[in-house]
Amino acid sequence: MQTHFSATQLQDPQIAEADKILRACVHCGFCTATCPTYVMTGDERDSPRGRIWMLREILESPETVSADTGYHIDRCLGCLSCMSTCPSGVDYGHLVEIGREKLDEIVPRRFLDRMMRRMLAMTIPHAGRFHALLRLSRLARPFAALMPAQIRAALKKLPVYVPPLDKVGASTARYAASGKRVKRVALLAGCAQRAIDPEINASTIRVLNRLGVEVVVRKEAHCCGALAHHIGETKAADEAARQSLLAWNDEINAEGLDAIVVNASGCGTMVKDYGHLFKDDAQLSAIAAHISGITLDISQLLAEIGIKDIVQAAPDTGRGTIAYHSACSLQHGQKIHDLPQQLLREAGFDVRQPLNPHLCCGSAGVYNILQPEMADGLRQRKLDSLQATGAIAVAAGNIGCIAQLDETGLPVRHTVQFIDWASGGPSPL
Repeated sequence: MQTHFSATQLQDPQIAEADKILRACVHCGFCTATCPTYVMTGDERDSPRGRIWMLREILESPETVSADTGYHIDRCLGCLSCMSTCPSGVDYGHLVEIGREKLDEIVPRRFLDRMMRRMLAMTIPHAGRFHALLRLSRLARPFAALMPAQIRAALKKLPVYVPPLDKVGASTARYAASGKRVKRVALLAGCAQRAIDPEINASTIRVLNRLGVEVVVRKEAHCCGALAHHIGETKAADEAARQSLLAWNDEINAEGLDAIVVNASGCGTMVKDYGHLFKDDAQLSAIAAHISGITLDISQLLAEIGIKDIVQAAPDTGRGTIAYHSACSLQHGQKIHDLPQQLLREAGFDVRQPLNPHLCCGSAGVYNILQPEMADGLRQRKLDSLQATGAIAVAAGNIGCIAQLDETGLPVRHTVQFIDWASGGPSPL
């Protein structure tokens, strides 16, 4: 793609970065076939190729940008499926982040939209606040008809059942390895996950301890910053990321760490990108690059160590058939797709993959709250394909997908919970 940025514009590091990304795009259109929103609408403006044109306009000639541009940019899930497909290696993920930040400066959002985003950034990344909000939402549901449409839509997305708040992450703690220690890692306890499903961290720690891994959880690393980062609350995102980086760096300097382990793939994608996000930060650039370099999804660490020594013999009838939902942040953001399925098979499960596994389920952080109509369509499409596998349950690697897809008739649980079950832990079903 040709660009015509002025010398003055190119002095902005973000514009200079965007210019290089834009010039890599050849408009081949391969991305349109794998873009969830384009598949749903058939509108070129809802495709990566169309959005790249609009992003160039936002950055190159902001005076021509209208609210309609923002409408279509907001409908992007940020699933990064287009990046898995692109033969030219266009870094769409970083381009859309730059464009969204500039767009917010050009076309101010409506008051209610701004307040909704601010409220989400002030609650969900803080497990205690989010847990309290979930409990309060049950009292608000009878009055939903009296509330603005966006609030009503948000209430529908919040789970009805609220488990006790996960204690993992409430304070700095160490969980000793069983037998000889082979590794020492820091686990990101997460924010929304602690409020929605405390069993994920419990399973993660049990499995790692059985494998001889000592796990440390730092209270200060309470959130990766991804949610706030993706909805334009950059100050809150930066603060959360800085706290995590400094806490983990302290741990590295004190007793050393073999890895930072993340069991929510959306968070893992964010932490692995810290090196890029803080590349111009004099204090944190080297720390961020190191942290990103040693960050692993839980499936990566389990595959590296191997789980065969802890997996118990399966019943003669096997452990059952489960479908695997490949979270976008895992398969597109971190390029991990087959690995969790291999682990599940090693644990004795019959694993099936649904039709069109590359398409998003519609969760995408808080996309399902901010864009409920599109998210609902994608959710139903994904559920239909999962149910068609004939599985008794679904395994996934991201809390957002789990919350979006979980149904009474087809429970969705984290991959590590199935591995915990196969190695002596409680049944997740």
